[in-house]
Amino acid sequence: MRVVVQRSKNASVTVSNEKVGEITKGLVLLVGVTHNDTSEDAKYAAEKIVNLRIFEDEGGKMNLSLLQVGGEILSISQFTLYGDCRKGRRPNFMDAANPDHANIIYDEFNQFLRELGVTVETGKFGEMMDVHLVNDGPVTLIIDSK
Repeated sequence: MRVVVQRSKNASVTVSNEKVGEITKGLVLLVGVTHNDTSEDAKYAAEKIVNLRIFEDEGGKMNLSLLQVGGEILSISQFTLYGDCRKGRRPNFMDAANPDHANIIYDEFNQFLRELGVTVETGKFGEMMDVHLVNDGPVTLIIDSK
């Protein structure tokens, strides 16, 4: 499982010009699933992300977690995170999980986040989406479960 984590001041996602998810201060997550990802990968990534100390404390140091600042999450499925661009000019997506498996792991990941006490908004799995965000910092990290 691969997750791009972006600290955000606010963010939203639209599908067919309809806003389907919106958050204020928190994290935008671009979530990719590969073939051998399991519930354990989803749980690991969820726990890692909500506890990352990437929000500033009163002294301006990145010392606080999403849980500590009461932030929200906008979670977006994105199979292209497993695009292999090493050969040729067209990415190869062979490492991306098939949609049935990916959707199950993605849903479990979002459920784990909610069970950890975070408000989670999502896009629509498998749809073309427009993601709007104000990247705070910018702070962008990549989490791999393997």
